[in-house]
Order: sequence, then structure tokens, then C-alpha cells
Amino acid sequence: MKKFMDENFLLVNNTAVNLYHNYAKEMPIIDYHCHLNPKEIYENKKFKNITEAWLYGDHYKWRVMRSNGIEEKYITGDASDYEKFMAWAKTMPMAIGNPLYHWTHLELQRFFQIYEPLSEKTAPVIWEKANELINGEDFGARNLIKKSNVKVICTTDDPTDSLEYHIKLKEDNQFDTKVLPTFRPDNGVEINKAGFNSWVEKLAQVVGKAINSYDEFLEALELRVRFFNSVGCRVSDHGLSSVTYMEASKKELAEIFARALNGEVVSKDEESKYRTYTILFLGKLYSELGWTMQIHMGALRNNNTKMFKRLGADIGFDSVNDEQIAYPLSRLLDSLEAENSLPKVILYNLNPKDNYVLGTMLGNFQGSEVPGKIQFGSAWWFLDNKQGMIDQMTALANLGLLSRFVGMLTDSRSFLSYPRHEYFRRILCNLIGEWVENGEIPEDVELLGDIVQNICYNNAKEYLDI
Repeated sequence: MKKFMDENFLLVNNTAVNLYHNYAKEMPIIDYHCHLNPKEIYENKKFKNITEAWLYGDHYKWRVMRSNGIEEKYITGDASDYEKFMAWAKTMPMAIGNPLYHWTHLELQRFFQIYEPLSEKTAPVIWEKANELINGEDFGARNLIKKSNVKVICTTDDPTDSLEYHIKLKEDNQFDTKVLPTFRPDNGVEINKAGFNSWVEKLAQVVGKAINSYDEFLEALELRVRFFNSVGCRVSDHGLSSVTYMEASKKELAEIFARALNGEVVSKDEESKYRTYTILFLGKLYSELGWTMQIHMGALRNNNTKMFKRLGADIGFDSVNDEQIAYPLSRLLDSLEAENSLPKVILYNLNPKDNYVLGTMLGNFQGSEVPGKIQFGSAWWFLDNKQGMIDQMTALANLGLLSRFVGMLTDSRSFLSYPRHEYFRRILCNLIGEWVENGEIPEDVELLGDIVQNICYNNAKEYLDI
């Protein structure tokens, strides 16, 4: 029997061990999609204790704590940090089979040199040992990034953001990691979303021009895209509540926008028409600037109305949606391709039923600009677990080129989340190792090692042109 999460964790054959330890392990990280706070990076945020570093804002952990019957007081409520840590420790043994069980222990090992499993019994000692390290001088946000060998971080930023801290970081010669913004225009794309009008007003203030028409709105968006580009942005991100495609005349779109600005709720079809044109407009800009466009699909958000009213969004009450995406996604990509304006695109699905939709969609729109121009993004959110990653990579290998995959990202708000890249790399090496051991591919370790290193780092570096 193997030891619990030892140096060969998840590596079940000699080829996998060789590929991980000699090729994957020391590769740098490009975290091209995350939710880290650039202000906290610039200020080298320090943490009071492990609860602040681990549990503040982590809706992944909050969900499983609720499933374990933990009172909300010990999750998002006014319990002390120690009480919240103990509630997480109580949940941990119940979480076997959940990726959080592995992530938690990888983080304890890599950042705190703690190798015993977390439980109510071990929690008091782990609390003391972890906090002793956290209170040291080398446990700030920047040090954690450096320790994790992260070369590039792409945060997630609203078009109205000043990018003040990105600019400061760009000018800071004491920090080697690039911290770049990502253009996330969801607040301007979802016309029926609460707060749309106030967001448009904020956008107008930021660009210094009134927005009274759809043309003026598009002009303001373009100004922000170009500003983001000047600060180093090379990636956009769209979290689509629905994947839709409906064409409309510019006159009709102007009328839809005007009614929305007047406080009216537009129809579902009108919303689709507005979303379609706005995304296509932005896609053409991304193509012109050489950006990569990320599209995240398949989330059904804020399902629990009572808790949404009490605590707001992004608190752990989201789930997988089951809408059909193939046709509208095809039309979006094809419309851009028809005008020679299709940017590099990374497609992410949240519903595993769509693995083969995305896996085959890639081949429809590839180009010679860069290998793997259209990417099947890494297993995301509810799928970034062992089986979800295996399924995503296997589908990509079956239907396209796993060797051109741009690899893992954290999608996290935590500076302790970088062992997720290790988790992914171990799974990747084991998958390829199994193919070798089964005689499905040659035992050409030099070739396979190159492929592993490309997926871990080199492909993303070339693809994103950062």
C-alpha cells in the first residue's frame, strides 16, 4: 500500500514517475485565468492566520462545509477565525473523494511542511504551526507567488477598473512576476442583469463621455479595450449565462439598448440579439489586437434566492446548467471567421455533456496563426477534479491534439491555490504513463517529456504571446 500523498501521489507507474519528477515538476506556471486581487499583490498582503488565507471568500470550501451540516455562522458568519478553522477541520475527513481533500493537503505540505491529515484531532497543532509560518516575514502574497514559481498572472478585471495596481506592478522592478489584467465585460454584455444602467453610468464616467446610445456605448467599450491593451492585457474573458446567437439590425439594437437604459426589461430574444452583436463587436477588437478570448459556459448561478438576498453572489450556491450550446457557439465563431476576425479562443464547459461538443468544435475553426488556435480549456470549476481532468484531456486527445493544450489555471481567489497546477501535472503525467504502459504509445521519453513540458508551460507562453 502506498503512503498517503507521498512524492509519487497519483503516479501509478514508472513512466508517470519519470515524466512528473524529471519533466513536469520544476516547470514554471502561467496562471492565465484567476481572481487574485492585484492590490493585494502590489501591497504584498500578509495574513492574520490560516483561516484568512484559506477560508475567506472560498466558496468551494463553503459548499462542502454546508453539506457537512456546518452552521452558516462558522462559514460566512461572525464566528472567530479559530472556530471557522475548526469547522473546516471537522469537515475535512468527510471530504474524501472531493478534490478539496487533495488540494488542502497539498497546500499544507507545500507551504507549511505539514504532512499529517487535517482533522479535529490534529487541527489545534496545525493551527499553531501554520500560523507561526504565516506570521513570518516570508509569507506575503508576493513570496507565495515566487515560491510557487509563477511567471505570469492574469487577473479578472471589469472594464471600468482603473487598473491602478497593474500599472504600479508594471513599474515595480522588485517583483519579477508579470501581473496582467484580463478584460471581463460581463456587466456590459448581460443587458437584463441587475445594475446594468448604473454600470453604464460608471463606464461613461470612466471614459469621460456621455453614453446615450448604443453606438456611444460600443465606442466606450472600445476605449476601455484599448486602454487595457496599453497596460499589458492580452486576454479577455466572457462568462456567458447563456450561449445564444440571434442577428439583428443596428437600428433594432439601438432601440433595445435605449429601452434598457430607460429601465425596461427587454425580451429574451432581444437580450440574445444584444448579447450576440456586442460579443461579435468585442471579438473583432480582440482579433485586431492579437488577444485571446476566453468563453466560460454552463454555470447556473445564484440558485438559492434566500441566501442570495442574505449574502450576495459568489458564495457557493451555483451549479451546472444543461442548456444546449453547440449551434449558437458555432454561429458565434463562424460569424467572426467569415470576416477574418476570429481571435484565438479558449472554450470552457461546466457540463461534462459538452466535452465532445467543444472537442469537435475546435477542429472547425483552427488556423495557421498559432498551433491550437481554438482551445478546449482545462476542466473548470465543478470539473477541475481528477476524473474531470482525465475526461477533458482524454476527449481532447481523442478529437484533437492534446500536445497543443495550453494546460492548467487556478481560477482561484487564493494565493495558496498554486498546488492545483501540481495536481494537474501529476494527473497529466499519469495519463500519458498509462498509455505507455499499455503499449498504446511508444516509450519515447524525450518526446513525451517535451509534450508534458509544453502542456505545463511552453504552449501557454507561445499561445498567449506574453
